[in-house]
Amino acid sequence: MSTTVENVVIVGTGCSGLTAAIYAGRANLNPLVLEGPLPGGQLTTTSEVENFPGFPQGVDGFQLMQNLREQATKFGTRFEQALVTSVDFTSFPRKLIAGDRTILAKSVIISTGASPRMTGVPGEKELYGGKGVTTCATCDGAFYRKMDVAVIGGGDSAAEEALFLTRFASKVYLVHRRDTLRASKIMADRATSHEKIVPVWDSVPTAVVGVEQGAVSGLAIKNVKTGAESVLPVKGVFVAIGHLPNTAPFASALDVDENGYFVPTAGSQVKTKVPGVYVAGDCADHVYRQAITAAGMGCQAAIEAERWLAEHGA
Repeated sequence: MSTTVENVVIVGTGCSGLTAAIYAGRANLNPLVLEGPLPGGQLTTTSEVENFPGFPQGVDGFQLMQNLREQATKFGTRFEQALVTSVDFTSFPRKLIAGDRTILAKSVIISTGASPRMTGVPGEKELYGGKGVTTCATCDGAFYRKMDVAVIGGGDSAAEEALFLTRFASKVYLVHRRDTLRASKIMADRATSHEKIVPVWDSVPTAVVGVEQGAVSGLAIKNVKTGAESVLPVKGVFVAIGHLPNTAPFASALDVDENGYFVPTAGSQVKTKVPGVYVAGDCADHVYRQAITAAGMGCQAAIEAERWLAEHGA
């Protein structure tokens, strides 16, 4: 086991983690960032980001994350490949276990993000990220002006995605496996009464069409009651069946809600019940899930960690 005790260990390299690293680095905390299986996070799979402040012409998602990484490195951030499998926050310094390695830290910022639930149908993976399959209408809706699109799902998220897309798309098919939405009544009523939204009841996707062309050209569906199969002629497919927060290794040490998202302490977005341990980004935010809000939480977490270390002489 390493005897080196880090000032601050940041777990995750999405917008929240890298922003935390920039702030911690500028505070001379010499942060260590642990990279998981997807360096840069979900944004690296997005071809163009149009809503991140400061880029009037938009910016490639991968390039944005590279910029943040370079900025963090400039201020002394170190990066290591490590997948945290469990933690021990009962003693000090805090312990993060990654395989046969134990990393000791005075403070910890967890920015592990969330992974979108996918349907797993053929074509979905191949056309994800800039080719017509996406999980974020707020991020990508503007690319589908005057086009027909499909939203898969039946909860509040699916209804919200569909309603947001009506600002741009000509028609929005809302594909749901049941004959009524699971969404709250007000959201369901708004979605089903909108003139641009066409509910497709009792149906499940069977394939995303367009792999050969490298772009979505349709969504193949099947009616679960009649067995009838058809193809919706859409250019975009928005999967809205929820997210899975990447919190499992930490769930025994910190408070999480029924869906696995971290629950910060009252009055804070980033503090946890363990002193010196903070959370930031999509692993603690199931409402906004935007790059800019994740970055803001990363900033907060780093400032809180800096203050905590100063106050406790750590």
